[in-house]
Amino acid sequence: MPTDPTTRRLHLRAAGVSLVLDTTGGRVPAILHWGADLGPLTGTDLATLLAAVTPAISSNGPDVPLRTGILPQSADGWLGRPGLTGSRDDGSGTAPRLTVTGVRITEQGTERTLPAGEGTDLETGPALVMLDLADELLGLAVRLDVELLPSGLVRVRAEVTNTGDTAYTVHQLTPALPVPLDADELLDFGGRWTKERTPQRRAMVTGTHLRENRRGRTGADAAHLLHLGTSGFDFATGEIWAVHTAFSGNHTHHAERLSAGVQVIGGGELLLPGEGRLAPGAAIASPWLYGAHSAAGLDTIARRFHAHLRDRETHGGLPYPGTDRPVTLNVWEAVYFDHDLSVLSELADRAAELGVERFVLDDGWFGSRRDDTSGLGDWTVSEEAWPGGLAPLVERVTGHGMQFGLWFEPEMINEDSDLARAHPEWIMAPGPDRMPLPARHQQVLNLTIPEAWQHVHDAIDALLTEHDIAYIKWDHNRDLVEAATRATGAAAVHEQTLAVYRLWDSLKAAHPGLEIESCSSGGARVDLGILERADRIWVSDCIDPLERATMNRWTSQLVPLELMGSHIASGGSHTTGRLHSLSFRAASAILGHLGIEWDLRRATEEELAELRTWIALYKEQRELLFTGDLVRADRGQDAVWITGVLSPERDRALYTVTAVGTPDIAPVGALRLPGLDPRRRYRVRPLVLGPQPTGYVWPAWAREGADPATDAKGAGYGPPALVDHLDVPGAVLLRTGLAAPVMAPETAFLLEVTALADRP
Repeated sequence: MPTDPTTRRLHLRAAGVSLVLDTTGGRVPAILHWGADLGPLTGTDLATLLAAVTPAISSNGPDVPLRTGILPQSADGWLGRPGLTGSRDDGSGTAPRLTVTGVRITEQGTERTLPAGEGTDLETGPALVMLDLADELLGLAVRLDVELLPSGLVRVRAEVTNTGDTAYTVHQLTPALPVPLDADELLDFGGRWTKERTPQRRAMVTGTHLRENRRGRTGADAAHLLHLGTSGFDFATGEIWAVHTAFSGNHTHHAERLSAGVQVIGGGELLLPGEGRLAPGAAIASPWLYGAHSAAGLDTIARRFHAHLRDRETHGGLPYPGTDRPVTLNVWEAVYFDHDLSVLSELADRAAELGVERFVLDDGWFGSRRDDTSGLGDWTVSEEAWPGGLAPLVERVTGHGMQFGLWFEPEMINEDSDLARAHPEWIMAPGPDRMPLPARHQQVLNLTIPEAWQHVHDAIDALLTEHDIAYIKWDHNRDLVEAATRATGAAAVHEQTLAVYRLWDSLKAAHPGLEIESCSSGGARVDLGILERADRIWVSDCIDPLERATMNRWTSQLVPLELMGSHIASGGSHTTGRLHSLSFRAASAILGHLGIEWDLRRATEEELAELRTWIALYKEQRELLFTGDLVRADRGQDAVWITGVLSPERDRALYTVTAVGTPDIAPVGALRLPGLDPRRRYRVRPLVLGPQPTGYVWPAWAREGADPATDAKGAGYGPPALVDHLDVPGAVLLRTGLAAPVMAPETAFLLEVTALADRP
């Protein structure tokens, strides 16, 4: 096949994924293949691939084949959402025609420039490709980064520089990735406060599925991840492509199918009017758009993101927490705003006796903050609530060997606060004489103002310096509406988001080892922008274990378990009023960063004893939980859920079996345990901590001394002695499964699985 002297195709491979980039003739970079690994390809193979995927020229269209660039542009015949739109003040510059002017590649830390004007085909492993593009006539330069990570994730970002002599305003900067038409079913998420990350599915049809977030934060109703896959994909089956926009402010996700027979998925920042205005020489960058491919269902997508986050320091993030995630007691639902040293000291004593390792003092310790109507912004210890300061409590907590954590909401301000009275101009508002509607009695503090940023930084830094504070619960309890600099009325969400990132980075640099949790009305700021910095996210303000079963399951599609705050609540849920057994509350919380949200003074001795066993189990299993691979499965019309974590070597696993509803059929058949090695033998131990759940009928395999050939009726509804263990071939556990017990709704039990011999 003849070779164009200006062809350049780059084949990147990692973790079972191939990414083939093409910049033939200097045209806007396009992806020829993103999906399952193609194996080694020669230059001839890559040329053949280009020919194989180039679409036919259809009637009533351009007289050249349609090219779907990573920044799609109308100059290539693209009639969908463009990757870059903008204009100059006179209305010109609306249709950029970008071409490649240079290509560099970084492999294993070494950067090199590919020679210009020469045909180059290159195959490599994980690598960052940096492409320089320009439209010299319009006065625009673009730096496009395309990276294949060791996890198999692809990520893309673009930076636009105004090289002209007049201002240029970027309206939209949205990369996109191609997806085959075989993928015809969408999955993304909705939700609200106390019910974050609710899955929603629909068929992909011609047109655009667009998710816009204008809350100024990620949002409880954020798309989270947008998946496009083959019909009926589930946790273990189906081919899927997914994207995630790694930004904590306004953002978009979209999937688009054109009648021309192509489809893409993409996303980027949603820029408010004026936020993309560039003076001559100025630049603006999009956030990273992450893409994940799986040939085997949703679990593979999740594990790619988990692997990336666990290796985040290598890719520019802050140091990652270890596997010894401390058991945490947060006192919000125990005392609310009623701070009393003797009560909190008693809670600290009880927590230490149970084996708790971190104690967090929540809202109400500062300024006039006796309720939620005043004091936000005044980050000095209240003499009224704490006449002796925080030191006595901090010393009581750390004296027990526990870490001390403290709640802040630094991005917000009450109008009834000393700070608001001193600096009303620091409140975000659309103009000097206008104020946004209050939400939770608060407004937004404008951290894009250098003095406001410094004030918050110095106030937090002073407390971290004075006290032994290892952990910050960083809250963010309202959307950013009419979010502008008050003096000018200019939109400020873009810069506010970047200012928050700088604030976290600065505090962590000044206080090595400091951990920060992202809490935003619960789980309204969960994205890879904040997760490059956060050591934990609060999944939801709802700790009802039934609701959390859904929210934890789908939050983990992006977030590894060690970063997910997962607490054992009191028996009566604060947000739903439901009553649940301790065993169900704990089983729902154990697969995550375990904590307690409960007034331990009200717990009975029996409850405290059971709580100790759960804490001990968590400590025994946390290395597995926080290094292993997540697996999920459903049984019985989705009424029984299986969630597990397996060691990378597949020699250990812990599964929870949770009845989230009442199935139409009982029992629900066999519990197949996903992820195990079919060639190995395993020891299975059923674990029921505390009283056995009522309404259970255990099958013969689980009952001590039961004979499945003669014991047809079983043990009825009494609490039989459970078998200590059962030795089973991995193939049986994986493909045949264990008979499920008859389970009452809103109950759960665990299965501990250990390999009996080395891998064959």
